[in-house]
Amino acid sequence: MEETPLASMSPAELRGAMRTLGYRTHADLANAIGVSRSSISLWVEGKVGVPRPVAMLLRMLVAAQRRPY
Repeated sequence: MEETPLASMSPAELRGAMRTLGYRTHADLANAIGVSRSSISLWVEGKVGVPRPVAMLLRMLVAAQRRPY
């Protein structure tokens, strides 16, 4: 069985999700999703991949925000 990579969101997509969701700083996003600010920095810089559950969460939040009610 082939191992799948953890990264499932590019740094550019992460930055776009942050903008869409109104998170201006790495600390804002870190506090909202319960990770360290340094984790966000590593993801944004592309040094470490965004974990799949985080990518899924952010995409769901973006989709929910764009959905008309």
